[in-house]
Amino acid sequence: MKRILNWLLDYSWVSMIVILFISVFAFYWMKENTQMETDLDEYMPKNHPAFIYSDEAEDIFNIKDGIIIAIENKNGVYNPITLKKIKDLTKEIQKLPEVEKDDVTSLYTADNIIGTEEGLDVKAFYKNVPKSDKDLIKLTHNVRNNDMINLRLVSQDETVTLIIANIHDDAFSQEFYQQILNISHSYEDDEHKLYVAGTPIVEGTLAHLAPKDMAKMIPIVVVVILIVLFLLLRSVKGTLLTFFVVIISTLWTFGLMAWIGIPIYSVSTMIPVMLIAIGVADGIHLFNHLQLHISQHPGVNKKDAIKDMISHMLSPVIMTSVTTAVGFISLLTSQVYPIKYFGLFTAFGVMSAMVFSLIFIPAGLMIFGLPKASKKIKESKASGDNFAYRVAAYLLKHKMISIYVSVFIILFSIVGMQKIWINSSFLDKFEKDSEIVLTDAYINEKFGGTSNINLILESKEKDQFKDPETLRLVDLLQEDIESSLDVVGDSFSLSDYLRRMNKVMHADREDFNTIPDSKDLNAQYLLLYEMSGDPDNLWKVVNYDYSKLNVNIQLKSDDSKSIRSAIDLIKQYEGKFNELGIDVNYAGSGYKALVFTDLILKGQISSLILSLLIVIVLLSVMFKKIIVGLAATVPIILTAFISFGLMGALNIPLSTTTALLSSIAIGIGIDYAVHFVEQYRLNAEKGLDLLQTAQNTMYHSGRAISFNAIVVIAGFMVLLFSVFPPNRELGALISLNMFTSFLGTLTIMLVILNYSKVFFKKKN
Repeated sequence: MKRILNWLLDYSWVSMIVILFISVFAFYWMKENTQMETDLDEYMPKNHPAFIYSDEAEDIFNIKDGIIIAIENKNGVYNPITLKKIKDLTKEIQKLPEVEKDDVTSLYTADNIIGTEEGLDVKAFYKNVPKSDKDLIKLTHNVRNNDMINLRLVSQDETVTLIIANIHDDAFSQEFYQQILNISHSYEDDEHKLYVAGTPIVEGTLAHLAPKDMAKMIPIVVVVILIVLFLLLRSVKGTLLTFFVVIISTLWTFGLMAWIGIPIYSVSTMIPVMLIAIGVADGIHLFNHLQLHISQHPGVNKKDAIKDMISHMLSPVIMTSVTTAVGFISLLTSQVYPIKYFGLFTAFGVMSAMVFSLIFIPAGLMIFGLPKASKKIKESKASGDNFAYRVAAYLLKHKMISIYVSVFIILFSIVGMQKIWINSSFLDKFEKDSEIVLTDAYINEKFGGTSNINLILESKEKDQFKDPETLRLVDLLQEDIESSLDVVGDSFSLSDYLRRMNKVMHADREDFNTIPDSKDLNAQYLLLYEMSGDPDNLWKVVNYDYSKLNVNIQLKSDDSKSIRSAIDLIKQYEGKFNELGIDVNYAGSGYKALVFTDLILKGQISSLILSLLIVIVLLSVMFKKIIVGLAATVPIILTAFISFGLMGALNIPLSTTTALLSSIAIGIGIDYAVHFVEQYRLNAEKGLDLLQTAQNTMYHSGRAISFNAIVVIAGFMVLLFSVFPPNRELGALISLNMFTSFLGTLTIMLVILNYSKVFFKKKN
């Protein structure tokens, strides 16, 4: 080890040039090959049974999330100008290569099922724009009389109508969204206003804005870290060398992702902020020790001072980096790809920062010289009565305060944790007053809802869904879920077709707006529709042999509570469907989002438990005492309790962003404990008594830990400037976590070490 260290110090230029050369290559590779993943379906684990089934059902019924364009005329939509705009806009949207032409639905393309003397017929509401009062009245009557269209494509007050366009898979892009907006706005005038919404818009905008948001965050965090580092270290050399370490580790991390072919997910955009805030820790502890050594040994030789720094700090720096990496690697237990890759590559970045801190910083010091000794350190040490000594003495004198406070925090947090919930909403990632949220809310107010879940009913019997008893049960479910839950705006299935066909075949009598009593009659109606209408529309709600049924349920919110409330009500009907030999399943983006959030929760719990166990084992092995491993995790356990307790109390849900919280808290928070315990052990081995050991440890490591906490808190507070509320919540919670971990290390952990006398037993 000494020979390697001597070689690195003697050939400092070589190691620095090699690191910089590889960093430039990593930057070039990252710039040329990095890809942003904008399809949120790619965030889901493809081998999960729920996603496999949902994808199969989506293929069978052509289930897609559509782009919704709302046309508003406050004077009413039944006029020639508005109807012409509907026709022209529909045809223009159909011509776009990203759009499936046959899957654009509006008043111009919708089917109107009517009864004739010959039987059943399906006609368009209009092909030529009606201009006479007679034709306009007829169109108005036809829409109002058609429950399949009225309130679904035209609002109740008849001032808004919809155009719904399904797009090809992987066709959405920000350029396409902008094109849709430009086309829509071109149809606006003094009387007409257009709105664009829908799940693809929300998901695509989120994926587009996330990297832009981080691009704005990175310069801010860079400036903040540089300023805080300089104010704490009081050294330009120390500040720049420490800062270059995190920049290089970030470049290597993203260069590796590009080289392997891992895309950038929205959550991956937070990695630079993480590494910049976390990676400076090793440099802070190295320079803290170096400055203390220089102040205590004036005139020390440059090479000897650097050797002393590395020999004393090598072990704690490696230990803290490994335990930090463990906190992030534990995220591999998650089945959610973005979180899994976030943990893996952040861990790689942390370990890279460790290696560069131990190579790049010493090399830089050999080339550019040592920093000057801090006057504050000299004055503080000379006084013999500095703040750190007094704090240590007070804490040991009043040990029970730390214990009582810790117990109170745990009890308070347990109460708050009962209210934690998981949120799958993508809309909640935007500001409440943002255009995308306001537009979605407007369309939800006027219509059934912009979010969907699909109830898939399956039978082994062909023609099961021509059976009146089965169809009545489906109809009853639809009526119940629409009337019982405010969040459910509408539902649609085969029963709507049959009720409409039964009504029009009986002279539009409302008392025949029911499911026919005869299976044969149902079969006859459906055959007539297949012959008269567009059977492709029928295959969106039932398969060819009528053994599978798709019930589309529209929701006015995409959050998990809303989706789960609908599914909970459906489950009350499962027994009745099972009695008829029908299995109940789910599909669609809303359901997949719900499963997605459940996976987040499971991953959160498993990663938290796994990381805690690994950290305990690692520290027990490192210090050869299991009580040390247990004591060192007390501050981060308290931190986890506080975090989840506050999330519950403040109604902050677990999401793809805040799910990272516990692993980050453990990964970073354990650093403080490792440095403190290592210095405590060294002081105890010098033969100092309990009080002197605590005071010297507080003076040496307490200072570095304080600096570390300040820098990390300052770095993560930058997230408060994010445009996304969950990112701001994460920044605030992590900053709080770092403060509580820091405080817990210097209080309750010190008390536990003092009580246990773990490093004093041999002497006693």
